[in-house]
Amino acid sequence: MAELKQFVFFDFEMLCSDKGMPFEEMEAIRLGAVKYDLETEKIEFFDRYIKPINTLPLSPFCKRLTGIKDTDLENAECFTEVIHAFLAWVNGIKKSRFFSWSTNDLTRLKHDLTKNQLPPSIYKKMAERYVDFQAVFTKRVSKSPYSVENALRLFDLQFIGDPHNPMYDAYNTFRIYQAFSIDKQQADLVMLSQFILDSENIPADPKGINSLLKKMVKNDINSLILEYKEFTNLKEGSKYIKRVKNIVNKYENIVINRSGLFSLDIRHDINLIIKWYQQLLISYEEHFNYSSRIIIWDEHTMKDFKRITAI
Repeated sequence: MAELKQFVFFDFEMLCSDKGMPFEEMEAIRLGAVKYDLETEKIEFFDRYIKPINTLPLSPFCKRLTGIKDTDLENAECFTEVIHAFLAWVNGIKKSRFFSWSTNDLTRLKHDLTKNQLPPSIYKKMAERYVDFQAVFTKRVSKSPYSVENALRLFDLQFIGDPHNPMYDAYNTFRIYQAFSIDKQQADLVMLSQFILDSENIPADPKGINSLLKKMVKNDINSLILEYKEFTNLKEGSKYIKRVKNIVNKYENIVINRSGLFSLDIRHDINLIIKWYQQLLISYEEHFNYSSRIIIWDEHTMKDFKRITAI
Protein backbone atom coordinates (compact mmCIF):
# COMPACT_ATOMS: atom_id res chain seq x y z
CA MET A 1 0.00 0.00 0.00
CA ALA A 2 1.21 3.49 -0.87
CA GLU A 3 2.56 5.74 1.87
CA LEU A 4 -0.08 7.92 3.51
CA LYS A 5 0.48 11.53 2.42
CA GLN A 6 -2.75 13.40 3.04
CA PHE A 7 -6.15 13.53 4.71
CA VAL A 8 -9.25 14.38 2.67
CA PHE A 9 -12.40 15.50 4.46
CA PHE A 10 -15.48 15.58 2.21
CA ASP A 11 -19.18 16.35 2.39
CA PHE A 12 -22.15 16.19 0.02
CA GLU A 13 -25.26 18.33 -0.05
CA MET A 14 -28.17 16.33 -1.45
CA LEU A 15 -31.66 16.67 -2.85
CA CYS A 16 -34.13 16.78 0.03
CA SER A 17 -37.78 17.35 0.89
CA ASP A 18 -39.73 17.93 4.09
CA LYS A 19 -42.26 15.44 2.70
CA GLY A 20 -39.67 12.68 2.78
CA MET A 21 -37.54 11.19 0.03
CA PRO A 22 -35.90 7.75 -0.34
CA PHE A 23 -32.15 8.05 0.22
CA GLU A 24 -31.51 6.48 -3.20
CA GLU A 25 -33.22 9.49 -4.82
CA MET A 26 -31.37 12.13 -2.78
CA GLU A 27 -28.77 12.81 -5.45
CA ALA A 28 -25.73 14.90 -4.63
CA ILE A 29 -26.08 18.55 -5.67
CA ARG A 30 -22.85 19.93 -4.21
CA LEU A 31 -19.51 18.44 -3.16
CA GLY A 32 -17.12 20.16 -0.82
CA ALA A 33 -13.79 18.92 0.49
CA VAL A 34 -10.60 19.87 2.32
CA LYS A 35 -7.20 18.32 1.62
CA TYR A 36 -4.54 18.38 4.35
CA ASP A 37 -0.93 17.58 3.47
CA LEU A 38 0.62 15.64 6.37
CA GLU A 39 4.15 16.86 5.64
CA THR A 40 3.67 20.53 4.76
CA GLU A 41 0.38 21.03 6.70
CA LYS A 42 -0.93 22.88 3.64
CA ILE A 43 -4.73 22.99 3.29
CA GLU A 44 -6.52 23.05 -0.07
CA PHE A 45 -10.24 23.39 -0.77
CA PHE A 46 -12.69 21.92 -3.30
CA ASP A 47 -16.24 23.13 -3.94
CA ARG A 48 -18.47 22.24 -6.90
CA TYR A 49 -22.19 22.30 -7.61
CA ILE A 50 -23.56 19.13 -9.24
CA LYS A 51 -26.41 19.02 -11.73
CA PRO A 52 -28.55 16.00 -10.73
CA ILE A 53 -30.27 13.62 -13.13
CA ASN A 54 -33.56 14.68 -11.52
CA THR A 55 -33.95 18.21 -12.89
CA LEU A 56 -37.22 19.06 -11.14
CA PRO A 57 -37.09 22.37 -9.23
CA LEU A 58 -35.67 22.13 -5.72
CA SER A 59 -38.24 22.04 -2.95
CA PRO A 60 -38.55 25.22 -0.85
CA PHE A 61 -37.38 23.12 2.12
CA CYS A 62 -34.22 22.04 0.28
CA LYS A 63 -33.45 25.62 -0.76
CA ARG A 64 -33.78 26.82 2.84
CA LEU A 65 -31.75 23.94 4.26
CA THR A 66 -28.86 23.97 1.79
CA GLY A 67 -28.90 27.57 0.56
CA ILE A 68 -28.71 26.17 -2.98
CA LYS A 69 -30.88 27.73 -5.70
CA ASP A 70 -32.12 26.19 -8.95
CA THR A 71 -29.98 28.68 -10.85
CA ASP A 72 -26.87 27.29 -9.08
CA LEU A 73 -27.54 23.91 -10.69
CA GLU A 74 -28.67 24.97 -14.17
CA ASN A 75 -25.16 25.33 -15.56
CA ALA A 76 -23.43 23.01 -13.09
CA GLU A 77 -21.45 19.99 -14.24
CA CYS A 78 -22.98 16.53 -13.95
CA PHE A 79 -21.92 14.09 -11.24
CA THR A 80 -19.51 12.27 -13.56
CA GLU A 81 -17.61 15.45 -14.41
CA VAL A 82 -17.50 16.63 -10.80
CA ILE A 83 -16.31 13.31 -9.39
CA HIS A 84 -13.52 13.14 -11.99
CA ALA A 85 -12.52 16.72 -11.12
CA PHE A 86 -12.55 15.75 -7.43
CA LEU A 87 -10.35 12.70 -8.02
CA ALA A 88 -7.92 14.80 -10.07
CA TRP A 89 -7.80 17.33 -7.20
CA VAL A 90 -7.19 14.52 -4.68
CA ASN A 91 -4.34 13.41 -6.94
CA GLY A 92 -3.95 9.92 -5.55
CA ILE A 93 -6.58 7.85 -3.71
CA LYS A 94 -3.96 5.38 -2.50
CA LYS A 95 -1.95 8.04 -0.67
CA SER A 96 -5.06 9.49 0.99
CA ARG A 97 -7.26 8.79 3.99
CA PHE A 98 -10.86 9.95 3.61
CA PHE A 99 -13.06 11.31 6.39
CA SER A 100 -16.64 12.50 6.69
CA TRP A 101 -19.08 13.27 9.49
CA SER A 102 -21.22 10.06 9.33
CA THR A 103 -21.33 7.42 6.63
CA ASN A 104 -24.12 9.18 4.70
CA ASP A 105 -21.54 10.83 2.46
CA LEU A 106 -19.79 7.58 1.58
CA THR A 107 -23.15 5.90 0.95
CA ARG A 108 -24.20 8.85 -1.23
CA LEU A 109 -21.01 8.41 -3.24
CA LYS A 110 -21.77 4.72 -3.75
CA HIS A 111 -25.36 5.36 -4.91
CA ASP A 112 -24.41 8.14 -7.30
CA LEU A 113 -21.50 6.23 -8.80
CA THR A 114 -23.95 3.41 -9.57
CA LYS A 115 -26.66 5.79 -10.83
CA ASN A 116 -24.15 7.39 -13.21
CA GLN A 117 -22.66 4.04 -14.30
CA LEU A 118 -19.18 4.85 -13.03
CA PRO A 119 -16.63 2.19 -12.02
CA PRO A 120 -17.38 0.64 -8.59
CA SER A 121 -13.61 0.56 -8.02
CA ILE A 122 -13.76 4.29 -7.16
CA TYR A 123 -15.99 3.54 -4.19
CA LYS A 124 -14.03 0.42 -3.23
CA LYS A 125 -10.70 2.24 -3.10
CA MET A 126 -12.11 5.16 -1.10
CA ALA A 127 -14.06 2.89 1.28
CA GLU A 128 -10.88 0.93 2.06
CA ARG A 129 -9.30 4.20 3.22
CA TYR A 130 -12.37 5.74 4.85
CA VAL A 131 -13.01 6.85 8.46
CA ASP A 132 -16.44 7.76 9.80
CA PHE A 133 -15.08 10.44 12.08
CA GLN A 134 -18.44 11.13 13.72
CA ALA A 135 -18.47 7.48 14.90
CA VAL A 136 -14.91 7.80 16.24
CA PHE A 137 -15.76 11.05 18.01
CA THR A 138 -18.94 9.56 19.49
CA LYS A 139 -17.08 6.53 20.83
CA ARG A 140 -14.10 8.44 22.22
CA VAL A 141 -15.54 11.80 23.30
CA SER A 142 -19.22 12.67 23.03
CA LYS A 143 -21.03 9.36 23.80
CA SER A 144 -24.02 10.36 21.62
CA PRO A 145 -23.87 11.61 17.99
CA TYR A 146 -23.30 15.36 17.80
CA SER A 147 -23.68 17.76 14.89
CA VAL A 148 -20.51 19.40 13.60
CA GLU A 149 -21.52 22.69 15.28
CA ASN A 150 -22.12 21.06 18.68
CA ALA A 151 -18.94 18.97 18.50
CA LEU A 152 -16.95 22.18 17.91
CA ARG A 153 -18.51 23.74 21.01
CA LEU A 154 -17.12 20.93 23.16
CA PHE A 155 -13.70 22.44 22.39
CA ASP A 156 -14.94 26.04 22.72
CA LEU A 157 -14.74 26.46 18.95
CA GLN A 158 -17.22 28.20 16.65
CA PHE A 159 -18.27 27.05 13.18
CA ILE A 160 -16.31 28.88 10.48
CA GLY A 161 -18.10 29.68 7.22
CA ASP A 162 -21.63 29.10 5.97
CA PRO A 163 -23.54 26.16 7.52
CA HIS A 164 -24.59 23.55 4.95
CA ASN A 165 -21.91 24.71 2.55
CA PRO A 166 -20.24 21.30 2.18
CA MET A 167 -16.76 22.79 1.84
CA TYR A 168 -17.16 24.49 5.23
CA ASP A 169 -18.77 21.38 6.74
CA ALA A 170 -15.69 19.44 5.61
CA TYR A 171 -13.34 22.13 6.90
CA ASN A 172 -15.00 22.24 10.32
CA THR A 173 -14.93 18.45 10.53
CA PHE A 174 -11.19 18.76 9.93
CA ARG A 175 -10.99 21.33 12.77
CA ILE A 176 -12.72 18.89 15.13
CA TYR A 177 -10.21 16.22 14.07
CA GLN A 178 -7.35 18.60 14.81
CA ALA A 179 -8.71 19.46 18.26
CA PHE A 180 -9.30 15.77 18.99
CA SER A 181 -5.78 14.83 17.86
CA ILE A 182 -3.80 17.72 19.36
CA ASP A 183 -5.65 18.73 22.54
CA LYS A 184 -5.95 15.21 23.94
CA GLN A 185 -6.31 16.35 27.55
CA GLN A 186 -9.29 18.54 26.68
CA ALA A 187 -10.77 15.66 24.68
CA ASP A 188 -10.42 13.34 27.67
CA LEU A 189 -11.91 15.94 30.04
CA VAL A 190 -14.89 16.29 27.68
CA MET A 191 -15.12 12.48 27.56
CA LEU A 192 -15.27 12.38 31.38
CA SER A 193 -18.13 14.89 31.37
CA GLN A 194 -20.04 12.95 28.70
CA PHE A 195 -19.52 9.38 29.91
CA ILE A 196 -18.86 9.50 33.64
CA LEU A 197 -19.14 12.82 35.52
CA ASP A 198 -21.03 16.10 35.36
CA SER A 199 -18.62 18.75 34.12
CA GLU A 200 -18.97 20.80 37.33
CA ASN A 201 -17.92 17.76 39.38
CA ILE A 202 -14.62 17.13 37.57
CA PRO A 203 -11.70 18.01 39.88
CA ALA A 204 -9.22 20.58 38.60
CA ASP A 205 -6.10 18.41 39.01
CA PRO A 206 -5.20 14.91 37.74
CA LYS A 207 -4.72 13.58 41.28
CA GLY A 208 -8.25 14.60 42.21
CA ILE A 209 -9.65 13.12 39.00
CA ASN A 210 -7.95 9.77 39.61
CA SER A 211 -9.00 9.70 43.26
CA LEU A 212 -12.64 10.27 42.32
CA LEU A 213 -12.48 7.71 39.51
CA LYS A 214 -10.96 5.16 41.89
CA LYS A 215 -13.97 5.50 44.20
CA MET A 216 -16.45 5.30 41.32
CA VAL A 217 -14.82 2.22 39.77
CA LYS A 218 -14.69 0.54 43.18
CA ASN A 219 -18.39 1.25 43.72
CA ASP A 220 -19.28 -0.15 40.29
CA ILE A 221 -17.20 -3.29 40.89
CA ASN A 222 -18.88 -3.68 44.27
CA SER A 223 -22.29 -3.47 42.59
CA LEU A 224 -21.24 -6.21 40.14
CA ILE A 225 -20.22 -8.40 43.07
CA LEU A 226 -23.54 -7.82 44.84
CA GLU A 227 -25.52 -8.66 41.68
CA TYR A 228 -23.39 -11.69 40.87
CA LYS A 229 -24.80 -15.21 41.13
CA GLU A 230 -22.54 -18.19 40.55
CA PHE A 231 -25.48 -20.11 39.06
CA THR A 232 -28.15 -18.43 36.94
CA ASN A 233 -30.45 -19.06 33.98
CA LEU A 234 -29.78 -17.77 30.45
CA LYS A 235 -32.22 -14.87 30.69
CA GLU A 236 -30.78 -13.53 33.94
CA GLY A 237 -27.28 -14.22 32.67
CA SER A 238 -27.97 -12.05 29.60
CA LYS A 239 -29.22 -9.22 31.83
CA TYR A 240 -26.07 -9.41 33.95
CA ILE A 241 -23.85 -9.30 30.85
CA LYS A 242 -25.65 -6.16 29.63
CA ARG A 243 -25.09 -4.58 33.04
CA VAL A 244 -21.35 -5.33 32.84
CA LYS A 245 -21.24 -4.08 29.22
CA ASN A 246 -22.72 -0.73 30.27
CA ILE A 247 -19.95 -0.32 32.83
CA VAL A 248 -17.32 -1.29 30.23
CA ASN A 249 -18.71 1.34 27.83
CA LYS A 250 -18.63 3.89 30.63
CA TYR A 251 -14.95 3.43 31.43
CA GLU A 252 -13.18 1.94 28.39
CA ASN A 253 -11.79 5.30 27.21
CA ILE A 254 -9.94 5.56 30.53
CA VAL A 255 -7.93 2.47 29.56
CA ILE A 256 -7.09 3.98 26.15
CA ASN A 257 -5.79 7.02 28.08
CA ARG A 258 -5.12 9.20 25.03
CA SER A 259 -3.98 12.13 27.18
CA GLY A 260 -1.94 10.18 29.75
CA LEU A 261 -4.22 11.68 32.41
CA PHE A 262 -5.32 8.46 34.07
CA SER A 263 -3.29 6.43 36.57
CA LEU A 264 -2.02 2.89 36.07
CA ASP A 265 -4.01 1.43 38.95
CA ILE A 266 -7.29 2.92 37.66
CA ARG A 267 -6.61 1.39 34.25
CA HIS A 268 -5.75 -1.94 35.88
CA ASP A 269 -9.09 -2.04 37.71
CA ILE A 270 -11.03 -1.16 34.56
CA ASN A 271 -9.13 -3.81 32.60
CA LEU A 272 -10.39 -6.34 35.14
CA ILE A 273 -13.97 -5.33 34.33
CA ILE A 274 -13.25 -5.64 30.60
CA LYS A 275 -11.66 -9.06 31.17
CA TRP A 276 -14.66 -10.13 33.25
CA TYR A 277 -17.05 -9.00 30.49
CA GLN A 278 -15.11 -10.97 27.86
CA GLN A 279 -15.16 -14.09 30.04
CA LEU A 280 -18.88 -13.73 30.64
CA LEU A 281 -19.52 -13.52 26.89
CA ILE A 282 -17.48 -16.67 26.21
CA SER A 283 -19.18 -18.57 29.03
CA TYR A 284 -22.65 -17.44 27.95
CA GLU A 285 -22.05 -18.46 24.32
CA GLU A 286 -20.75 -21.87 25.38
CA HIS A 287 -23.81 -22.53 27.54
CA PHE A 288 -26.15 -21.20 24.86
CA ASN A 289 -24.59 -23.34 22.12
CA TYR A 290 -25.00 -26.46 24.29
CA SER A 291 -28.63 -25.49 25.05
CA SER A 292 -27.87 -25.33 28.76
CA ARG A 293 -30.61 -23.87 30.91
CA ILE A 294 -28.24 -22.97 33.74
CA ILE A 295 -25.01 -20.96 33.50
CA ILE A 296 -22.09 -21.57 35.87
CA TRP A 297 -19.77 -18.57 35.77
CA ASP A 298 -15.98 -18.64 36.19
CA GLU A 299 -15.02 -17.44 39.66
CA HIS A 300 -11.43 -16.36 38.94
CA THR A 301 -11.99 -12.71 38.00
CA MET A 302 -14.60 -12.30 40.71
CA LYS A 303 -11.86 -13.08 43.26
CA ASP A 304 -9.77 -10.23 41.79
CA PHE A 305 -12.79 -7.92 42.12
CA LYS A 306 -13.21 -8.80 45.76
CA ARG A 307 -9.57 -7.99 46.46
CA ILE A 308 -10.05 -4.50 44.94
CA THR A 309 -13.14 -3.70 46.98
CA ALA A 310 -11.44 -4.95 50.14
CA ILE A 311 -8.71 -2.29 49.82
